Amino acid sequence: MLAKICLAFAVICAISVSAQHEHHHHGHASSSQSIKQHHGHATEKHVEYYAHPKYEFAYKVEDPHTGDKKSQHEARDGDVVKGVYSLHEPDGTIRIVEYHADKKTG
Repeated sequence: MLAKICLAFAVICAISVSAQHEHHHHGHASSSQSIKQHHGHATEKHVEYYAHPKYEFAYKVEDPHTGDKKSQHEARDGDVVKGVYSLHEPDGTIRIVEYHADKKTG
């Protein structure tokens, strides 16, 4: 059953990352690389990469054997993350949590 849930999660999960080569972005994921040549003259080349974080995923579990019922959906576009998750508690109540984060609100 767990393997089916993991497989379903992998199928449902959709992640897309669009790469952009820009230099002056603060608060974004970035990577830099320096290359030195040791043959002949020593030179250094600095290359910086920027990837705009963008993804969306969702999953849902309904296991009648254990009674485990939960779901989550989250989407991110740059600095903005929005999501919701729900959990069926043992006492029968359903906990629903909605969240949002961006550059200003953290």
